[in-house]
Amino acid sequence: MTEMPSIDKKKCNRCGLCVSVCGCGAIVMVNNVVTIIETEDCHWCTTCEAVCPTGALTCSFEIVIEESPKTDS
Repeated sequence: MTEMPSIDKKKCNRCGLCVSVCGCGAIVMVNNVVTIIETEDCHWCTTCEAVCPTGALTCSFEIVIEESPKTDS
């Protein structure tokens, strides 16, 4: 099972911003309700969470970019 974003339906204002930025089609609008579709195509970009104006969308994962240790040449 792939980790997917989750939606707090009480906070969601159904603006559709998350739907418009989801490049993999995991977030869709069904009968004016934002719905998460489990897919292995989700690359955990967290863009959906970032654009949500009400904080209704949360990702249970965090993107961490580690820098390579600097070596003395």
